[in-house]
Amino acid sequence: MAETPLPVPVFDFHAHLPYAGEELWGRWGREFAQRYGEEKLRHWARKNQEAQRPWWRAWGFPFPEDPQPPPEEAARRYAEAAEREGLLGILFLTGGGNEALARALKPYPRLHGFAHHDPEDPEAPAELERAVRELGLRGYKVFAPAVTRPLDHPSLDPLWDACERLGLPVLIHFGPLGGGGGVAYAPNISPLALHGVAKGFPGVAFVVPHFGCGYVRELMHLMWAADNVYVDTSGNNEWRRYGWPEPSLKDLFRAFHEAFGPERILFGTDSSHFPRGWVRRYLEEQFRAAVEAGIPEEGLRQIFAGNALRLLRLEGA
Repeated sequence: MAETPLPVPVFDFHAHLPYAGEELWGRWGREFAQRYGEEKLRHWARKNQEAQRPWWRAWGFPFPEDPQPPPEEAARRYAEAAEREGLLGILFLTGGGNEALARALKPYPRLHGFAHHDPEDPEAPAELERAVRELGLRGYKVFAPAVTRPLDHPSLDPLWDACERLGLPVLIHFGPLGGGGGVAYAPNISPLALHGVAKGFPGVAFVVPHFGCGYVRELMHLMWAADNVYVDTSGNNEWRRYGWPEPSLKDLFRAFHEAFGPERILFGTDSSHFPRGWVRRYLEEQFRAAVEAGIPEEGLRQIFAGNALRLLRLEGA
C-alpha cells in the first residue's frame, strides 16, 4: 500500500526504463561525432553527467547505479512500485529499443510502452506499425532536438500519417536535451516546430512534456492553434531556474488550466534510473501545486489519470 494515498487515481504518463545516452542524443549525436569526432561527443557526455551530480545531491537522490539493471529487471522493480503505490499504470517512453521495451513490459499489465526509433529512417513508419501491431506498444516518442530535419519536412509525412491512421498518441520532447552540457539549440528546439504537423494531422494527439521545458509561451501558442496538442507536467522541471521570471509549479498548473482546461494536461514523473526508481516526491509536489492552483477535484481526476487512460484507450477512461 502507498504510505499516504492521494484522493484521486494516478497514472504516470511519462517514465523511462534506464536507457543509454545514444537513445537521448539520437541522430544529432551521430552527426556531431561524424563532424567533430567521437572524443568530443564523449567530452560533452561527461560534462552532462558531471553537471547532474550536484542536482542529484541537492534533491537528496542516490546517484544512479553503474551499470543500470537490464530492462527485464527494471520493469520488475517498476511493477512492484506501481503495486506498492496503488498506481493505475506507468507509461514508459524509452527503454533499450522497441523489442527490449515490449519484452520487458509484457508480464506486467500496469506497465505500458511507446515505440521510440529514428523518425528520419525511411523505414520508421513500417517499424512503428510493427511495434504497435506485433509488439503491443501504444504510441510513439520523439526527442525533437535530436531530429536533424524539420518536423514538418515532407519526408516525415508518412510517419505522421501512420500515427494518425493507427490512432496513436505521440509524445515529443522540445527544449533543452539532457542536463548541463546538453543540447540547448537545434532546428526543432521549440514546440512551434510542430505547428504544421499538428495542423496537418489533426487526428493525432501530440503531447509536449515538461510544461514545454522552457518554451511555455511557444507551447501555449501551439495549443491555442491546435486543440490536438496536450501538455505533460513531468519531471523536476529544473528548466524553470534558467528563465526569468522563474514560474512556480502552481503558476504553470494555473496558466495551462485556465487557458485550456484540465482535459489537455497529463501528469508524469519522468522517473528513470535506479536506485531512485519511481519518484513519489514529484507526484506529491505536483498534486499540491495543482490543488493550490485552484483546480477542482474533477479536473484533478482528469489530469492525474483520466486523460492518460483516454489517450491510451485503456479501461476506466
